Amino acid sequence: MRFPAVLLLILFVPCLDGMLQCAAEEAEKPSKQFLTDRKEKKQSRQWVIPIPTFGGLQVWTDHSYRQGYRIQHNAVTDNWRLLDGNDRRWMWGTRAQCEAFLNKVAKRSQSKLAPQRCIVLVHGLMRTKHSMTPLTKVLQKKCDCEIVSFSYASTQGKIGAHAAALREFLESLPETWTLSFVGHSMGNIVIRHLIADLQDNQKHSELLRRCQRMVMLGPPNQGAAIARQLSSLGMFEWIAGEGAMELGPDWDEFSDSLATPPFPFSIIAGQVENKAIQNPLLDNASDFVVEVDEARLEGSESFVVVPALHSFLMKDAQVQEFVVDFLCH
Repeated sequence: MRFPAVLLLILFVPCLDGMLQCAAEEAEKPSKQFLTDRKEKKQSRQWVIPIPTFGGLQVWTDHSYRQGYRIQHNAVTDNWRLLDGNDRRWMWGTRAQCEAFLNKVAKRSQSKLAPQRCIVLVHGLMRTKHSMTPLTKVLQKKCDCEIVSFSYASTQGKIGAHAAALREFLESLPETWTLSFVGHSMGNIVIRHLIADLQDNQKHSELLRRCQRMVMLGPPNQGAAIARQLSSLGMFEWIAGEGAMELGPDWDEFSDSLATPPFPFSIIAGQVENKAIQNPLLDNASDFVVEVDEARLEGSESFVVVPALHSFLMKDAQVQEFVVDFLCH
């Protein structure tokens, strides 16, 4: 089967854009940053000024979060860094160095924070936390709770690795916070993998107990036909990563590692009604990426179909209203 060039562009351009921005970010030189004691290799102290970044595109994954600061790991270079709430880099080096610096700048003890609810947003394949910003702003305005976005290198590594990073991210949040989730596309599969991991390990039972509710946006809960179709292209795995292969040709084996949320969850699927913009790679009703029936998962409290494209579900007013009602009221 021959694939129209425009579909390859749809797949490749967002990733290429992210790679170019990452390259620019990696090229930043830590000016005015120097070692004050070369002999202390493990405990090197650095004088750092905040440097603007893109916040982590395609190759950076969050592992810790505190008061707006996040510690990220680079899947390519194996480096760690500390960003503030404005995506400015305050520390670069080892994880231990970033954690030590975070302990200095985040002076308020988490244990003294009042108990509250937290909504965690998880983006999809080849996207970043910024793709969830429209929904984040609505939740911040209408929900009396903490809103945080988990950013991960979706095209680098397997979904299980992203789930492990998400677990660390959640464990860094105050223990008094209850947790709800909004996932988009592959982000839902990352969360479902996390839940299975928590169920399999008794020492993480307390974290699972804190998980309360979830809304899935365009989730490929039954795998993704488009990933199976595109996997025949030699460059697909190189562009979209191992996670995309797990959603496609590897789904039957991979799906055994996923759990159905043991707490209330709802699903929102998109459906393109304009016949002029149907995806020629998909045979059934879809949001141009995920088929409506692929989004279904037994046990959901509701299954809502909205006339929206996959990439714009987070911006849809009807979707935003549903998420607020389900998670905040």
